[in-house]
Formats: sequence, structure tokens, C-alpha cells
Amino acid sequence: MPTFPANTPLIERHIAFFIFEEVKLLDATGPLQVFADANEVLGYDAYITTLASHHGGPVKTDTGILLNTRRVAGVGLDETDTLIVCGGGGVDAASRDHRLVASVLRATERCGRIASTCTGAFLLAAAGLLDGRRAVTHWRRCDELAENYPKAEIDPDPIYIEDDGVWTSAGVTAGIDLALAMVEADHGREAALELARNLLVYVKRPGGQSQFSEALKEQTRSASGKFDALHFWMRDNLTADLRIEALAERSGMSARNFARLYIRETGHTPARAVEQFRVDAARVMLEDVKLSIKTIATACGFGNDERMRRSFARLMGVTPQAYRDRFAAVEPD
Repeated sequence: MPTFPANTPLIERHIAFFIFEEVKLLDATGPLQVFADANEVLGYDAYITTLASHHGGPVKTDTGILLNTRRVAGVGLDETDTLIVCGGGGVDAASRDHRLVASVLRATERCGRIASTCTGAFLLAAAGLLDGRRAVTHWRRCDELAENYPKAEIDPDPIYIEDDGVWTSAGVTAGIDLALAMVEADHGREAALELARNLLVYVKRPGGQSQFSEALKEQTRSASGKFDALHFWMRDNLTADLRIEALAERSGMSARNFARLYIRETGHTPARAVEQFRVDAARVMLEDVKLSIKTIATACGFGNDERMRRSFARLMGVTPQAYRDRFAAVEPD
């Protein structure tokens, strides 16, 4: 396994995960595994990880598994360290516990980096740490976070956001993306990409990408799930005939009835859904610099790169090349 020199002298960073009763296990253990594996990739103990809580001792997770913790007041974080507040079903009770919130706030007084995974953002917000900052949480609870904490600027779409030293991530596994981004900030892109490969993460996703794919968005829009099977077929057959007549026939309806029902279920036309699926697939492929834009346009069913360019401009606000320039995962030499 290759190892990578740090951008700075061999600094040992302390990463403390703050948890509470009914914390979601993966909110803590997913990012924790990233930092643990980073030590192997980097070839030295770059990260020391600690599980912390308000009182210390065993804390019950949402799975029933107990995690042993240190009292957060005794952890002693400084400017090279990070406090990550995890999310889970117990976050609402934790956010109402004034002593617990105060202990989080005190723990952040000297640490150089503050973060939350998933709904842990509610605890950061309760401590006033999101005031005047952009932040994200699980997409199901973004509106609630914005309503409860109007001083924070909640952006429901990104996987993670960093604003002036405070990092927040979207739902559950996005905490892994956040941790990878922190490793990249500390030790460079090559180390983060090697770590992502070791963890079998398909792509080290940039924070500006959406929380969920077009397929999941379509499922979310359709309360009945009537078109779920069709959506997944569309996603897997982007070069097929996806005109409204063909989709209607596949759904066992007339074109007119299909179009009416589809708009009622999803809020937009079948043609817009096809375009969104194709753009979403092209977006992923553009991150591989070995594929030409022309090849991607053909593989995603656009027919030619000019049609893909127009669709990207319409839905993403950028050209395919501009997207690639920002988000492509360049392999190390």
C-alpha cells in the first residue's frame, strides 16, 4: 500500500466524536473508520480518535450497542483538533439539554475545527455554532432546522458544507465524505483518493454534489411509488427510446393518460425526468477524466455533446467541461 507524506510536519491531530443516548451508530463509526484507515495510508498516527459524551461512560446507540466514552470536558482539544457532533434519534432530547449543549460549546472553545454528521447539526445550532453560517443536515430535516434556527443559512442539497471552520454533512453516510474531505484538507488530494479506494468508496464526492441521486429524488417526489420501477429502468437504459410514447407503452397506458398521471405524481414532465437522469449519469462519468465528453454524451443517450451541453446548462447552470474542471477525480501519477 502506498503511503503519502503530509503537507506539513508530522502533526498528530485529535478527532473527538461527541455522542449521546440513541446516537446513530454509523454517524460515529463511519467517519471514525476513515480517520483510523488514514493512519495506515499516511504511514504514521496522524489521527487519534476519541468517543466523548457529556457524562462519559457507556452510551447506548440506536442499534442497542454500547459505546464507551470519555467525558468531553476532559478530552482537551486544541487548535489542531476537531470535534465532530454526531446525529441520531436522540439529538432532539440532547439539543434541549442545556447542560449538554453547554458542554459542547465549551469543548469547541479552543479546537480548530468543528463538525457535525447528519442531524448532529441540530446540536451545533442549539449551541449557536451555526449562526451566520451555511449548513446542511439530512434532507428530511433541513426545513425543520431552518425553521428552528433562522440565524443559520440551511442549504438542503450538498453532501457537506464547510463555512469558516464549521463543517456539516448530510444524511448518515455523507459523514464519510466529510471525513475524507478533512483528510484531503490536512494531507492532500492524493492521500484522500488512496484512502477512498481502500474504503471501497466509489467516488470521493465533492461537497457541492447533491445529497441524493435523481433516482432517489424521483422516488421522493412520488408518494405512491407508482413509477419507481420505470425510473430505475430509465436510469439503466439511457440510450433506449425514452420518448413519451415508449414510456407510456412500457407502463401499459396511453401516451395522454401516462403524461397526465406522471405530472400529477412527480410534478414535472416525463421529458424533464429523462433529461435529469441523463445529466445525473453524465455528471458521474465526467469525474473520470479518461472518458471524453463525446463518449459520455453518447453513453448517456444525448446523441451528441451539444445536446448534453445544453442540458447541463439548463439543469446544472454550468457546462460539462466546467463541471469536470471542478469535480474530476484526477488520479495521482
